[in-house]
Amino acid sequence: MNTSLNTPMNAKDLDNSGRRVVVDPVTRIEGHMRCEVNVDSNNVIRNAVSTGTMWRGLEVILKGRDPRDAWAFVERICGVCTGTHALTSVRAVEDALKIDIPYNAFLIRHLMDKTLQVHDHIVHFYHLHALDWVNPVNALKADPKATSELQQAVSPHHPKSSPGYFKDVQTRLKRFVENGQLGLFSNGYWDNPAYKLPPEADLMAVSHYLEALDLQKDIVKIHTIFGGKNPHPNYMVGGVSCAINMDDVGAAGAPVNMTTLNFVLERINEAEQFTKNVYIPDVLAVASIYKDWLHGGGLASQNVLSYGTYPTIQGDKSSELLPAGAIVNGNWDEVHPVDVRDPNEIQEFVDHSWYTYEGGQKGKGLHPWDGETEPKFELGPNAKGTKTNIKEIDESAKYSWIKAPRWKGHAMEVGPLARYIIAYVSGNERVQGQVDRSLSAFNQAAGLDLGLKQFLPSTLGRTLARALECELCVETMRDDWHSLVNNIKNGDSSTANVDNWDPSTWPKEAKGVGINEAPRGALAHWIKIKDGKIENYQAIVPTTWNGSPRDSQGNIGAFEASLLDTPMERPDEPVEILRTLHSFDPCLACSTHVMSEDGQELTKVKIR
Repeated sequence: MNTSLNTPMNAKDLDNSGRRVVVDPVTRIEGHMRCEVNVDSNNVIRNAVSTGTMWRGLEVILKGRDPRDAWAFVERICGVCTGTHALTSVRAVEDALKIDIPYNAFLIRHLMDKTLQVHDHIVHFYHLHALDWVNPVNALKADPKATSELQQAVSPHHPKSSPGYFKDVQTRLKRFVENGQLGLFSNGYWDNPAYKLPPEADLMAVSHYLEALDLQKDIVKIHTIFGGKNPHPNYMVGGVSCAINMDDVGAAGAPVNMTTLNFVLERINEAEQFTKNVYIPDVLAVASIYKDWLHGGGLASQNVLSYGTYPTIQGDKSSELLPAGAIVNGNWDEVHPVDVRDPNEIQEFVDHSWYTYEGGQKGKGLHPWDGETEPKFELGPNAKGTKTNIKEIDESAKYSWIKAPRWKGHAMEVGPLARYIIAYVSGNERVQGQVDRSLSAFNQAAGLDLGLKQFLPSTLGRTLARALECELCVETMRDDWHSLVNNIKNGDSSTANVDNWDPSTWPKEAKGVGINEAPRGALAHWIKIKDGKIENYQAIVPTTWNGSPRDSQGNIGAFEASLLDTPMERPDEPVEILRTLHSFDPCLACSTHVMSEDGQELTKVKIR
């Protein structure tokens, strides 16, 4: 049963009297995260507390620097979602300085951004999230012939489906187990009854896990063509840094030419085949077996937010493949417009965050252009343990390094599920077709008749939305590729606009904002420039929205809301907590710090 529509969204409605279960650290994510829940006598979660245990100091580091260099710093916020920060940063500077980019740069940025999206989604499911559903040890019991038959039933077009292929994978896995070296599969709760896949499905999924390892290292080679390297590909204010020279017929690594462009197209085709023949079928197969696992909706059924992404016409926001908008209070019949410049729409609160604002008054929210990043670590009076060995967090006080952003006072969920809900109810026929086909396939396989609102706002629905978005990206990457090739053939080889590159052309003061839809959700960077240097820089990343602590009104964030009302098989083996948290793909590294274990300053860095 999906209880998300009745899930309490305010701290005053939560019950923290039951047994406290602490998960620290939450693994298979980027960065450092802690989660605590209270379970009642039936082992159902009645209270959830999500804590970001790292401090992101990039805003402080950027003060006084050249805004043209900001992208290279913020790209290091994370080792996973690197390029999306760089792209958002250059957009913020271009917005402030009124710089338009060439059409080739518009298309190449699309290709680079979608490459990150595809890579991130595939890695997320197979290497971070799948082990919440898949039991690799159980795969040793599988019949390879029956696994082959399952593969052909789930996805008859996937070429790797012979009994011999699955027997070889099983033999490799058996060797790991017999040596007592499960490697990446070690330390799992493999005897927990929460795992329900039959052995053949487990073996098929483990095989695809290994196939995804190969695919993910190939798809990012697109970044090496256009951005020089991966991770942390190169971007630049005014366009992209790669040169186009169709007369150069050298191999990959040369300027962009037909050899390198054809290499890019080959990678797109490979990713599309894997997404259609492996990724989406696997998600639907897992969902049909865990058909009663419709927990985890939380805020998704109530409040979702998207800034919009991938316009098909340069400069025309209305042409976006995934439109912008906000849905509040569960009213899917109304999509509100979103203005990231409006100080009355987006504000960040720190009542329950380890920061302080000037003046220190409670309930104070700041728009990012006026944002402050002043750390203030303190444990609440009801916390248990010490600053360096916390046993239990006091959620009535400050308890996270993540701020609490709000849209018009509402806590919001962002990410692929939010994007797909907004696109679907906005009438996007392409998204509607994807979702309707998938829901029909799920219902048929599971023997159910669930409606959209019953299935989509759930942990399973969140995972499916990510796979469908991966399909959307690889399909439209081909369109971007053809548009780029045609534009080059028409004689346009420009990739950068440097008319306003020199600071002497800039106004004395300027401010701008760059927006994007990162793999994990709505991302925006706000910048203020004065006398050619960065005066203030603030970023609200997707996990800031989803991992938000409570605000001054007691409204809880998406992570916390999604865990409520979830039953657990064994609270000491928190498979269920990991399933839902991993469905968001948390990126706590987008909230990092440098600090000694006792909280003392380690070093000072003076910038010119």
